[in-house]
Amino acid sequence: MLLALAEVSALSLWFSASAIVPQLKVEAGISDVQASLYTSAVSIGFVAGTLVSALLTLPDRMPPTRLFAISAIVAAAANAAVLGIDPNSFLVIVLRFITGVCMAGIYPVGMKLASSWSRGDTGFLVGLLVGALTLGSALPHLFNVAGGVDWRFTMIAASMAAGLSALLILQCRPGPGLGAAAPFNPHAMLEAWRNRPLRLANLGYLGHMWELYAMWGWIGFYLAASFTESGMRNPIFWAGAATFLIIASGGVGSMLGGAFADRMGRTTLTIGAMAISGTCAATVGFFYGGVPAVMVLICLIWGATVVTDSAQFSSCVIELADPRYVGTMLTIQTSVGFSLTLITIHALPVFADAVGWQWAMAPLAIGPALGVVAMALLRADPASTKLAGGRR
Repeated sequence: MLLALAEVSALSLWFSASAIVPQLKVEAGISDVQASLYTSAVSIGFVAGTLVSALLTLPDRMPPTRLFAISAIVAAAANAAVLGIDPNSFLVIVLRFITGVCMAGIYPVGMKLASSWSRGDTGFLVGLLVGALTLGSALPHLFNVAGGVDWRFTMIAASMAAGLSALLILQCRPGPGLGAAAPFNPHAMLEAWRNRPLRLANLGYLGHMWELYAMWGWIGFYLAASFTESGMRNPIFWAGAATFLIIASGGVGSMLGGAFADRMGRTTLTIGAMAISGTCAATVGFFYGGVPAVMVLICLIWGATVVTDSAQFSSCVIELADPRYVGTMLTIQTSVGFSLTLITIHALPVFADAVGWQWAMAPLAIGPALGVVAMALLRADPASTKLAGGRR
């Protein structure tokens, strides 16, 4: 429970700046490019941090709670520093990059800690952590609403939450399943692609990530535009409130999905979740500018399923990888996945300029469609019997 609380608190930093984009567009006149960088700079930093971490096999050589705590403190400081800078300054992007680098010492490390307590319930435990990540990602939108849509309050609250996470994680201890520190092996990261079952699990994860962070990063703005089109009063406030619920619904989905996958199979869960979320991405445009309650309902279904499967890709890696390098394999998986998010986060507003925001989300359905194919191939692979105690 302490680990989950630490993850929720630390990961509130990830979308702390994305949540305030609608206000900054009005108050500071930031461009769409700058708005995209508020989110993607964190992903770029995360990719850079995970690559260095994986190359040095840090998650498997350094005490995980210490790595987590140091990362959370530095990230909190970088996020708070944004308050003293012009929102249009490039220094804001640099600070967001630093925040992302620090996330590399939090997210995959937290999953490794969770897996060390596994007793045949890896999917549920990692699902609990991904649920914490999801709730942490939604928190800035709640801070935004609680602060009367004052973007400064959001940034302060997120930094304080991350500082708290550093204290919480130091009260946690690794489970009995945590292996001994692995030797330095810079070639270990290549196993993620040489091993066919691991490669298929990672390809499924890539399909999932094509959709996830672009949806999370832009859904608030998308809803605000839809609510404005429908004539709703105070659309930015209600879009913020709805966005918190939509993203937070994925936290519940992750935990339920983890419990389901442990009993019914990892590939079963991932294929089903991607089929539903991809359908939502392809069809949400038909509800744009319509009745706000209907739009929110569709997006709640989307929000619940878009991340339901996330933990199961990580669980596949935990069960298929060499136990000595589980932390490195998880770090590589997240590194490549977040690299892909940079494309969709930046491409989405460009596509919107071409066809309008109504249909901007439709291309996100491509990723889940390809992810379904990858997980079906993994299901047919003999190594899939290692998943969830033979429940593929």
